[in-house]
Amino acid sequence: MALNKKGLTDYFVSSKVVLSKDCNDNFYENGTKLNSMDTEEKFTRKEFIDRIKSEVSQFVNRSFDNIVVLAGAGASVVTNEEGIDKVYGKTVGMIAENIAKELGDLNREEITSENNEDFENFLTIQQLSNMCNYQIPVKKEEKFNEEFNLEDFLSKALTYRQYLDDSYKEKDKYLKTVEKILEIIERQTSYNFDTKKMNHGALLKILSSKLKKENKLTVVTTNYDTLFEEAAESLEMTVIDGFSFSYYPYFDSNMFDWKLVRDVPNVKTTQLEYKENVINLLKIHGSLTWERSESDQKIRRKQKDSVNNPIMVFPSSNKYVQSYDKPYFELFTKFQELLRRPNTLLITTGFSFADNHIATMITQAIKHNPGLNALVSDHNISQGHNNWEELYDLMEDHFQIAFLKATLNADLIDYVGEQNVY
Repeated sequence: MALNKKGLTDYFVSSKVVLSKDCNDNFYENGTKLNSMDTEEKFTRKEFIDRIKSEVSQFVNRSFDNIVVLAGAGASVVTNEEGIDKVYGKTVGMIAENIAKELGDLNREEITSENNEDFENFLTIQQLSNMCNYQIPVKKEEKFNEEFNLEDFLSKALTYRQYLDDSYKEKDKYLKTVEKILEIIERQTSYNFDTKKMNHGALLKILSSKLKKENKLTVVTTNYDTLFEEAAESLEMTVIDGFSFSYYPYFDSNMFDWKLVRDVPNVKTTQLEYKENVINLLKIHGSLTWERSESDQKIRRKQKDSVNNPIMVFPSSNKYVQSYDKPYFELFTKFQELLRRPNTLLITTGFSFADNHIATMITQAIKHNPGLNALVSDHNISQGHNNWEELYDLMEDHFQIAFLKATLNADLIDYVGEQNVY
C-alpha cells in the first residue's frame, strides 16, 4: 500500500482536507493527529469513517444535473479475507499470470500429458517475448514477475506480426499463440453478476436517486463484462447502451440522445412524464456481447454465450488507434460530450488513469469545464504515475477534484450513499 510523504496512508484527499491513517491505527487530518472530541482519547475507526463520510457527502450531495460513473478493471474485483476472490473480477496482472500458466511459463510440471500435447502448438510467453524483443522477463525467481506489463508485451507481440513472412518457421506458432492469448483474456474477463458480493446494483440505485427524472445516470466502463447490465436487470432498470430496441439490436449511437417519456394521463397539458430508472451505459472498450454481423456488417448485441468473435479492445498500445474505429469513436465522443456539460459529477472507481487517451480526455475536461466535479476512488489513492500526479496538481490548483480510498465492491457505496452526515 502506497504511503504519502509523511508515511501515512491517505483515505480522503481534497484541496483543503487530507484524512490519513498510520500503521498503528492513529488517524490524522492534514497531518495532525485526531483525538476524540468527547474524551480526548484516541480517535476511533468509526469516528474516522464518519469524518470521511462527511467530506464525501459535501462533495457529492449537491444538486448535480448530470452524474457520470467511470468504472475500470478494479470495479469488477471482489475481495475477501484472503485478498482478491479469483472467481470474480481480475486485475490485469492476474490475467497476465494466468496466461503465463496456461502457456507453460509457470507450473509446467503440473500440466497433464493431455495438456502437454497442446503445449507443443504454442510458444511460451518468454519465447514470444524473446521473438518480439520485450525485455521484462515473465518469471522472477521461478514466480510470476509483477513487473511484467501485459499491455506493453501485447503491443510488442502484435506489432511484430507485420515483420513475419511465410518463410519464418515459427510463424504458425506465433499466430496461434497470439490468438490463444486473446482467447484467454476473453475467458478471464467473463463472469456473472452476484448480488451478494457485488455492489453494481446498489451504486446504480443510489446515484440514480440523486438526479431528477429527466436526467439519466451514465455509466462509462472499460470492462468487457456484463456486470452493470445484469445489475440493472436485477433492479428492473432500463439500459440505453447505444443499441436499437429492435429484435436483433444493432449499434446506433443516436440512441443515447433519446429519453423515454409519455403524456401525463387524464390531464390536458403538453407536460411529459419521464420514465424512472433509465441509465446510459457506454462500454468504450467493447463487450463480450457484441459481434459484427457477416451479412450486413452491423454491430449486433447478442447473448454472451452465442458470440463467437466479440468486439473488444485488447490491452495494448493499439487500443489508442482502435478508439477511432466504430463503435469506439462514437462512444468516446459521447463520453467527451458528457464531460463538457455544466454541473456534472464524475465518479471514477477502479480506474487507475494509466490509459493515456482516457486520462487526457478527463484532465482536459476538468481544465476547461468549471462545472465538472471529479471524485476519484480507488484502492490506492497515492499512485505515482504521471496521469495521477497531474490530477493531484489540478486539485492543488483548486479544481473540483477529491480522492477517496474505496472500492466498488467493498466500501464505496457506504460513502456515496451517506446523506447529510455533516
